[in-house]
Amino acid sequence: MKLWKTLSTETICKTRVFNVLKRKMQIPDEDVTADFFTLEAPDWVNVIAITQDHHVILVKQYRHGIHEISLEIPGGVIGEQASSPMEAAMMELQEETGYSSTKWTSLGSVTSNPALFTNRCHLFLAEGCIADKNIQLDEHERIETVLMPIPDFLNAVKSGEIHHALVVSAVSRYLLHTNYNV
Repeated sequence: MKLWKTLSTETICKTRVFNVLKRKMQIPDEDVTADFFTLEAPDWVNVIAITQDHHVILVKQYRHGIHEISLEIPGGVIGEQASSPMEAAMMELQEETGYSSTKWTSLGSVTSNPALFTNRCHLFLAEGCIADKNIQLDEHERIETVLMPIPDFLNAVKSGEIHHALVVSAVSRYLLHTNYNV
């Protein structure tokens, strides 16, 4: 299998969240071309944050795509103010929940939908979290913090109550990392 050849790239639309790109692509070793559209976005972070008493720190927030309230782990875009995905994860946890941790582990990264998005989501585990900071939400964020015991959290993922694909990916990496017996 070979990579397809990019013949041209054009930015169709720029938004504050992503850019829409139109790429003219050619199948390798063939005279077949077509236009494909992708969403160019900065990398993201997601954090499975666990308190000292073994509760997962979750956030409830409205999601425009599904027009519903969603229960998720803290996370967000890696902004220019962060020098690394780890630093962005620390900032997102603190800004969204007021919690911090001194024990961080990378759980790797995933592509959210490589058919459409150009970016990666970096996954982290923060253990022994304590509430010691002020919440600092962005202008358009309205978030409620929820603490849930680990078994209840895993059951919420299993039942579909927690349905965000990147959260489910983070949970799979967490389970593999900890050898958690479900």
